[in-house]
Amino acid sequence: STIQKQRQELQVLIAELKDRDQELNDMVAVHQRQLLAWEDDRQKVLTLAERCSLLNHELNKRNEIIKSLTKRLKFLESQQNDSKTTFENTQQKFKELSQKVTDATVHCQALEEKNESLHCSVLELSLKTGQLQAREQELLTMLKLKDETILETTDYITEFTSKFKKLESALRAAKTEEFSLNKEKQDLKLRLKELILETNKLKGDLCEKVKENNKQQEEIIHLQQENSCLRSELTLFVEKAKRKDQLLQLAKSKQARTDTELSILRQV
Repeated sequence: STIQKQRQELQVLIAELKDRDQELNDMVAVHQRQLLAWEDDRQKVLTLAERCSLLNHELNKRNEIIKSLTKRLKFLESQQNDSKTTFENTQQKFKELSQKVTDATVHCQALEEKNESLHCSVLELSLKTGQLQAREQELLTMLKLKDETILETTDYITEFTSKFKKLESALRAAKTEEFSLNKEKQDLKLRLKELILETNKLKGDLCEKVKENNKQQEEIIHLQQENSCLRSELTLFVEKAKRKDQLLQLAKSKQARTDTELSILRQV
């Protein structure tokens, strides 16, 4: 009976040893699976680290591009300010030239009015000269008819001749003044044409500046749109990097739990 009891105890111990062996085999299989999962996670972590470094490198490149675009945008803004200053100066010069043209036109009209008044004076003097010549003919006829009154009218004729010479000299002075006024009028017309040409040239320069300013504004708008697109892409990359960091943290925590379980299993 003792031997049977010992055999029964040995059978129980053998069964228990088999159960323990089966448990150890199961634990070894689980441990191997955990090691494979850990190796897979380690490879994933290395891959994520490489991708993170690549993304950081690309992020640095995008930052350099954004810095260069910002510098270019500042340069274009300074060019736009210079163009605005040049445009304002051109407008001021155009206003001054327009004022000069207006003054010249007013002066030319005044000279034309003065020329017309002088022409009327010359016509009046010519009419008076014709009347005086007719009067002289009448007097000569009267002198021929009245020889006896020659001595009395000689003084009158002399005085009339002096007056006639004075009128002739006044007529010559009026003609000279008319010639000078005509010359001044021609000079003013030439100056007016030059001012008009210069004004047209300034208008052309102004149009070119306006076109150049419009092109610069379009380029600035395009650069701003490109900058906004790059900023949105940068935001997306930063969000992706944050998500990858979160995944990496989760993988690290999982690895820590796995290491803890492994150490417990090793202790067992």
